[in-house]
Amino acid sequence: METIRIADLPKELTEDDSVGLVYRDDLDWIEDKLRQGLSVLIECDKQLTLYLYKAIRRRLKRRGATRMRCRLISGHVVPDPDTPVITTQNLMQRILAQLQEAVFSGEADQIVVLTHLDILTTTTRSGLNADARETAALLYENPELVLLAFQDPSFEIPEVIRSVFPARREIIGIPRQRLGSIILQREARKLALEEFNPYTLYRYLSGVNAVRARQILSHFGDRVDFDPANPQTAERIRAEIRQMTVSADAELPRVDLKADIGGYEAVKERIQTEILDLLALRRTADAETGRTIDEIVPKGIIFHGPPGTGKTFFAKAIATALDATITIVSGPELKSRWVGESEANLRRIFATARRSAPSIIVFDELDSFASARGTYTGSGVEHSMVNQLLTEMDGFRKEELVFVVGTTNFMASLDPALLRPGRFELGIEIPYPDEDARRAILDIYRHKFSLNISDTVRDHAVRLTGGFVNAERGIRFSGDHLYAAARGLKREVLRRGQPDVALTEADVEAVLNLRSAAPVRLTTDEERCVAIHEAGHAVCAYLLPHCPTIERISIATGQEQTLGYVMQAVKERRYITTKAELHDDISVLLAGQVAEEMVLDDISVGAWSDLQRATEIARMMVEELGMSALGPRNFHNNGARAALSEQSAARIDAEIDAILSSARARTAALLAENRADLEHLAELLVANKEADLKDMRGIFGAP
Repeated sequence: METIRIADLPKELTEDDSVGLVYRDDLDWIEDKLRQGLSVLIECDKQLTLYLYKAIRRRLKRRGATRMRCRLISGHVVPDPDTPVITTQNLMQRILAQLQEAVFSGEADQIVVLTHLDILTTTTRSGLNADARETAALLYENPELVLLAFQDPSFEIPEVIRSVFPARREIIGIPRQRLGSIILQREARKLALEEFNPYTLYRYLSGVNAVRARQILSHFGDRVDFDPANPQTAERIRAEIRQMTVSADAELPRVDLKADIGGYEAVKERIQTEILDLLALRRTADAETGRTIDEIVPKGIIFHGPPGTGKTFFAKAIATALDATITIVSGPELKSRWVGESEANLRRIFATARRSAPSIIVFDELDSFASARGTYTGSGVEHSMVNQLLTEMDGFRKEELVFVVGTTNFMASLDPALLRPGRFELGIEIPYPDEDARRAILDIYRHKFSLNISDTVRDHAVRLTGGFVNAERGIRFSGDHLYAAARGLKREVLRRGQPDVALTEADVEAVLNLRSAAPVRLTTDEERCVAIHEAGHAVCAYLLPHCPTIERISIATGQEQTLGYVMQAVKERRYITTKAELHDDISVLLAGQVAEEMVLDDISVGAWSDLQRATEIARMMVEELGMSALGPRNFHNNGARAALSEQSAARIDAEIDAILSSARARTAALLAENRADLEHLAELLVANKEADLKDMRGIFGAP
C-alpha cells in the first residue's frame, strides 16, 4: 500500500515551489535541450505556462552554469517616458512586431520565449490565417534562433510551425510519484491520522496541473481533522474534490451496474473482473503491484451488439463504479467537412477528459467514422479522424484513468488498427436480452414507475417480447423496447387517474401493439395459410442438420408486414458460415412457399421476402464466395458486380437457378416425408397461435 507519513509532508508551499517539485524531470529535460541550442515546444495547460517559464528562466540564470537570457515575447509594452507607445496595434500585432525584432537582432545566448504561440497560429477552416503565415515566415528566417514556445492541448499548431521545434515535451496532469510532495500536512490530516494513501486523491487529481491541484487542496486546509469515529468527513472532502475537477462538458452518472441494469450477468461479470476488481485492488496495492495493474488494465473497450441493448448504459455504469466523469460523443456529429476541424474536436475531447480524470469518453456509433481505412466513401476526413484517435489513445500515460469506450452495431466494419492490443483491446458483446434479462429489466421498470403489475402479467410480457419487433429486418425486443413499453403502461395509469390500478395482460398487449396503426385480424382461411407457411419453415429449420435451434413460432404478431415468424437461436459459431449452412438457410427460406403448394395446392404472396433473401444468398455464393460450379472466383470489384460478358452473366444466372432449384427439390422431399407432422404443427399454431421448442420435440422427437 502506497502510504506516506503525514509528518514528512511540507508545511507550506508556494505555487512556484509546487511546479518545481512536480515537474522536476520535465524541467531538467527542457533545460538540457535549450542549453544544447535546440528549440523546445511545451504542450501544457495555459494556466501552467507562466509558472513553467519562470522555473526555466530561474534554472538558466542559476550560478555555476552558463547564463542564458530569456527574451519574452508577450505583446505587452512596458511604458517608457522616452518612447511613445503605439496604441493602434492589437496584442497579436505587437507579438509579431516583438518577434520580428528578436529574430533580426542577432543577439547571442538568448532564448526567445513565445507563451502565446498557439493563439497566434490558430488556423482557420481554409488554412493558415495571416498571423500564422507571418509567424511561420519569421521563425524560418534565423536558423540559429533558439525558441521556447508553449501550446495548450486544446489548440492545434500547424505542422509547418511545429517543425521548427526539434524538441517537444508534453506536460499533462501530475505524475503519480509526485502528488504526495505537494500535499500539505494540514490538508493530509483532514483525510487520515498519521499516514495516508495519495492514490485516493490521485485518481481525481491526475489530470489537473500542479497549480490547479494546489488551488483545490487549499480549500480544505481549515476543515476539521480526520476522526476515525466519523469517516464521513473525509469522504465528503473527496466528493468535493471530485466535483471541482469535473469539466462543464462532462457528467457524473449514477447508474449502478447491478441495481439499474437487469440481466446480462455474463457481461457484468466480465466488466467486474476485467476492470473494476483490478482498479479496486490498485487502491490498496504496493507500488510494484500498482504499476503492473496500470500496465494491464484495459483502457479501450468496445461494446458491440444490436441497437437499443444498453451499450452506452453499461459505459455509464462503469463510470459510476469508478466515480468517473463521462463524455458521450456522437460519431456522426463529430465529423466536419472543414479540413482539420474534426481532428481538433477530437483533441479537445481528449484534453477535457484528461483534466477530469478519472473519465470515460464514449464514442457512440464509432463505425460512423472509424470504419476500416480504404472503405470510406465520403470526403476522406474519416481517415484523419482515425489517425487522430489512435494518436490520442497511444499518448496516454499508463497510470492515467482515462478510458475510451466505443459502441457499434457493426463490429466487423471497424478499422483493425483500433482493435490492436493497447487500444480497443476489450470487446464485449451486448446481445438482445434473453428471457431472464427481460424479466429482470421489467422488474426494474415496474419498480421505477410504481406499476401495479403481478408476476403473472410480467411473465406474460416476457413471453410476448421473446419474438421480433420487425421480423423482416431481424429486430428483436431490446431493453429500449421494454423501457418504451413500461412508459406506455405508466401513461395508461395516469390517463385512468387510478395510481394503484392493477394492469392486466390485455394492457400489456395493447401497449406492445401500438407500433401498428391497427391490429391485423385474419380470416380463418388466412390464418390457416399463415400457419402452414410458418410450419413449413419450422419443419425444415428443425430437421436440417446445419440450422440453429428453434426458439419460437408465432402467427399472432398483430402486424400487417409480418403475419408470422419462426425465431431461431443465435448461431453458436457467429463468425464462420459454411457452404452447407447456406444451403440449409436457402431451403428453410423456400419451405414456406413449398408447404403452401403441397398442402393448399396454391401459393400466396407471403413468400416474397423469403424468395428475395434466398436469391441473395444464392447470388453471393456464386458471385462472391466461390461456392458454385464456376469455381473459386469473385465476380465483384469494389463492392459492385464487375463488367461481364453476356456469356459469363448467363453462366452466373444458370448457377443461381441451379442452387435455388436444388434447394427447392430438397425442401419438397423433406416436407413430403413429414407431411403429417407438418399439418399437425399447423393445426397446433391455429389453435394456440404459437409453439416453441418443447412442442417441436413433442411432434418430431429429438432432431
